[in-house]
Amino acid sequence: MRTSGPARALALLISVLLLAVACTGSDGDDGFDGTVRLGAALSETGGFAMEGSDSRQGYDTWVRWVNEEYGGIRIGDARYKAEIIYYDDESDADTAAELVQQLMDGDKVDFLLGPYSSSLTSTASAVAEASEVIMVEGNGTSDTLFDRGFRNLFLVATAATDYTRSGIEALAARGARTAVIAHEDTPFATSVAAGARHHLETNGIEVLTVEAYPEGVADVSDLMAKLDELDPDVFVGGGHYNDAVLFLRSAQELGIRPDAMLITVGPSNPQLVDDLGASVNGVLGPSQWEPAMAYEGSYFGSAADYADYYESLWGERPVYQAASSTAAALALHLAIEAAGDLDTDEVRDALRELDVETFYGPIRFDERGVNVAKPMGTVQVQDGQIVVVAPDAAAVGSSSIRCASAVMRRLEPMR
Repeated sequence: MRTSGPARALALLISVLLLAVACTGSDGDDGFDGTVRLGAALSETGGFAMEGSDSRQGYDTWVRWVNEEYGGIRIGDARYKAEIIYYDDESDADTAAELVQQLMDGDKVDFLLGPYSSSLTSTASAVAEASEVIMVEGNGTSDTLFDRGFRNLFLVATAATDYTRSGIEALAARGARTAVIAHEDTPFATSVAAGARHHLETNGIEVLTVEAYPEGVADVSDLMAKLDELDPDVFVGGGHYNDAVLFLRSAQELGIRPDAMLITVGPSNPQLVDDLGASVNGVLGPSQWEPAMAYEGSYFGSAADYADYYESLWGERPVYQAASSTAAALALHLAIEAAGDLDTDEVRDALRELDVETFYGPIRFDERGVNVAKPMGTVQVQDGQIVVVAPDAAAVGSSSIRCASAVMRRLEPMR
């Protein structure tokens, strides 16, 4: 149950004091000339708690690296320490908006980093835009976020309508001819579904039906049984991690197994294998980033180098939500340095001119604030391992490209 009044204010104060200490890098007399204060509302509780935790570790990875390895944010001849202030948005859009206002008005942050999910980013970014505060993010990818004409919202990730593109192209090449789509009735999942329908039809795959279901449902068995009656070659599922669990558990319980299952926000996370075991094998999923991808840059090195550094801090390999968050913070950092100032107009202009190769892939924003330089990857779970299978631009070397062809042959023959 949410708290209110004095109790909530006290909880927020305690949270910011504890979390700020945890995220400021080295303590004491560190030789920096000042501090750049960033703020983020992230889900520590609620339905997005898992992804919120990954996002926070991604942001904190950048904080540790920029303060301890890079030497701080360089503005002219000065070096500034990076600090992030966090609040728990409880996976609630209205709470995220309230906390962003607190970060700007009460904590006086210089810039904002985004929350997890399109629904929370929608409200949080609206508040930021009204106050002319820049927000850079990596985990709110619904295209509708960028149809509002905002000047101060920037996304380093690939937009939701292209999540399934490379996977669908690979399946079409393998011979898929029919598909069904099921998605949660939320902005992100609806954008994924709309994009999937477009890419399926463009690649000559007939869409038999598109089914939406309410947010927060606990059982999709009836829906899965209905879709199975259509006997599709491909099942496309749009939603978040919990939706992937629902799809796969229901399919296992009902004995449903289309020739291919392409599901967002799940197959790229090793936790799904831990949670569901062998039933995940063969499942495909979009991924913004994987350690095996052929990306590298002057900051963090290669994708594999970043993964090693992340693991040294957190004792686990990064999922793409974490990498997206690090990349968002890095893009803002590079824009601040290019601007040579903390002035909003100067940093905004620098973001719009940014064109850089990174461990996460290329970053170049269009007029909406969307990164249009990076393709979306597709992974498949094979024998409990997450393998990049598409596109060629994200694969490492010719062996991975050959592996992609072999992977597609591992699917049951298409009808």
